[in-house]
Amino acid sequence: MSNSSSITEFLLLAFADRRELQLLHFWLFLGIYLAAFLGNGLIITAITCNHHIHTPMYFFLLNLSLLDLGSISSTLPKAMDNSLWDTRVISYLGCAAQLFFFVYFTAAEFSLLTIMSYDRYVAICKPLHYGTLLGSRACVHMAAAAWGTGFLYSLLHTANIFSLPLCHGKSINQFFCEIPQILKLSCSDSYLREVGLIMVSVCLVFGCFLFIMLSYVQIFWAVLRIPSEQGRHKAFSTCLPHLVVVSLFIITAMFAYLKPPSISSPSLDLVVSFLYSVVPPAVNPLIYSMRNQEMKDALKKLIQSIVLQHG
Repeated sequence: MSNSSSITEFLLLAFADRRELQLLHFWLFLGIYLAAFLGNGLIITAITCNHHIHTPMYFFLLNLSLLDLGSISSTLPKAMDNSLWDTRVISYLGCAAQLFFFVYFTAAEFSLLTIMSYDRYVAICKPLHYGTLLGSRACVHMAAAAWGTGFLYSLLHTANIFSLPLCHGKSINQFFCEIPQILKLSCSDSYLREVGLIMVSVCLVFGCFLFIMLSYVQIFWAVLRIPSEQGRHKAFSTCLPHLVVVSLFIITAMFAYLKPPSISSPSLDLVVSFLYSVVPPAVNPLIYSMRNQEMKDALKKLIQSIVLQHG
């Protein structure tokens, strides 16, 4: 039996035991991380440098890319480090920091995706009031609320989780520190407070999910009433990337946390957690740049200017 006061490190779950596979995982993770950094970095730079797309939608997209970079940076570098050096160790403080930043960026991202659905709702259902309801000050306040909500939410969970006495060893059945896995290490009678917090969190997440769904019901109803096919196509093209990103975010997270115990196994849990923690931040830039012509044009201009400068 071990106590949290005596624990100085945790042992994370390894992706592979064989050295060749560990190195293969390292290069795979490095490729995904660099792709995520390049994609999100290009979107941030393109939006910052192109004054034609300084609109609320792209302001929120810039914030989403920053959150995606933070989210993937909280998990993947440590996984790469462990695969490269054939180790499973993460320090107690390192685990607390990893949990804090992962929950922070994930919670802030879901808050921002909810705000982005409101942006699309106002743009399509109340276009005459768009400038009033989503002025620059309102957008900054909304983005700050998303970042602030994520920070407070994460601080509350991290402080609560790491104040629990840990009685069940130090092996975490996950490749990064996350709430459910650390809860499994806590003493049987000490985790009810955190379970209460999680239940409140589930209610808040469901509330945001309901808001997004109601927004899109009204958006689709409004789009179907647009007389011209070109107008409908343009409206759908601004909504579809956001809807795909929201769906990817929610479906992967739901499958990770709500799958039945009968199909649960360490290897499956590892793959599923990788899908919801790493894949969305890496593919979001691709989703947003494929269907959005303004984003394509901005990225094309940025790449051309980079080529000309170094040509």
